[in-house]
Amino acid sequence: MSFAVEVMFVLFFVWMFAGMPLGHAMLASGIVYFVITGRDMGLVASQSLNGIYGNFVMLAVPLFIFAAELMNAGKMTDKMFGFANLLVGRFRGGLAHVNIVASVIFAGMSGSALADAAGPGKISIDMMIKAGYRPGFAAALTSASSILGPIIPPSIPMVLYGVVSNTSIGYLFMGGVGPGIFLALVMMAVVAVQARLQNFPTQPKPTRQEAIAVTRDAAPTLVLPVILLGGIYSGAVTPTEAAAVAAFCALLLALFWYRTLSPKVLFNVLMESSRSTAIVAITIAGAVLMNYVVAAEQIPDQLGSWIASLDLSPLMFMLLVTVLFLILGALLDTLLMLLIVIPILMPTVRELGIDPVYFGVVSTVNMMIGLITPPMGQLVFLISGITGIKVATILGEVWLMLFILILALFVLVFVPQITLWLPEMAGYVPVGTFH
Repeated sequence: MSFAVEVMFVLFFVWMFAGMPLGHAMLASGIVYFVITGRDMGLVASQSLNGIYGNFVMLAVPLFIFAAELMNAGKMTDKMFGFANLLVGRFRGGLAHVNIVASVIFAGMSGSALADAAGPGKISIDMMIKAGYRPGFAAALTSASSILGPIIPPSIPMVLYGVVSNTSIGYLFMGGVGPGIFLALVMMAVVAVQARLQNFPTQPKPTRQEAIAVTRDAAPTLVLPVILLGGIYSGAVTPTEAAAVAAFCALLLALFWYRTLSPKVLFNVLMESSRSTAIVAITIAGAVLMNYVVAAEQIPDQLGSWIASLDLSPLMFMLLVTVLFLILGALLDTLLMLLIVIPILMPTVRELGIDPVYFGVVSTVNMMIGLITPPMGQLVFLISGITGIKVATILGEVWLMLFILILALFVLVFVPQITLWLPEMAGYVPVGTFH
């Protein structure tokens, strides 16, 4: 690497760990590189940013953000949580199972782990604490179950992965179904064992009338993921169009069916969505700038040559990347890994014959686990902020679920068919020899 690149990366990490927003740190350090090298910054910015912001697929990101904000503000998460409670609340540790099932249902609509934690997650924690569960356990379980949001489609991280790796987003969404369900079942199995050992409370079985009322109330919300995923998998709509459909349907339900969206609440939803979209957009701009530098300095080629010199098999490469992402996930932001690290690795992934859908889904799972891994653990800090439960209390309970999720991640690495069975049923032909 040249001196200018070394200065850029040093400044980036110094500014990031000093508290500067990620996007601003990437932009500022990238500008320093251009000043040192004397390159035409305006031309590069114009070509790169116009290319990615002119991509139709990128519209899915603000639309999914808007849809998730609408569902939380419109109280649709309450309806969904009530239905999940109807399904599994009667079992021992029922509310813990409800926590996971609610995340699975909400994942089919939002595409965001943070939205999952702030919506059904907050409801789950309050109800679990009132029922006698330890606050730390309730918060830790919610942190773990919230990672299902971007794994089960739709998924904002998978949209970004698809853009930077030129991979079909529709097949990525299909690939996330198997791992998402697998992780949910693994977490429910852990909860079932803990429920027996620690004698978790049970919920009373609902009456027939209560079941009918809850189902009728939740039915419009539950139809949303069916419309969304059915439209994508049938080919009726693209993932971007599906995001628009999700946002439009959520808006109609909140305004006219549940009537929970006042003008003031709608204004707040628009403001929060705009703020979140702006953060993502600035981060993408910074990542595009740094990606240009990485490509100009031929870092992917150098990395590929180094990996080739190690003579790694595709499986060994996957194991190496899995461990690397687990370490980076504990220290770095998910967007940084998606927009900087993934493009660096993709040439090697293709050269080794690793299927990009499989690699993308497994990498997404890995990065989501990073959201609950200390010291960064964004979900842990978010849940601590919205509930008042101390971070140390949550971390004291999250270790078991974190360990189990890491074991499940390695199962996904060794068994690609968990990821690829649904895409293959839809006609996808895996690329390469390791699939």
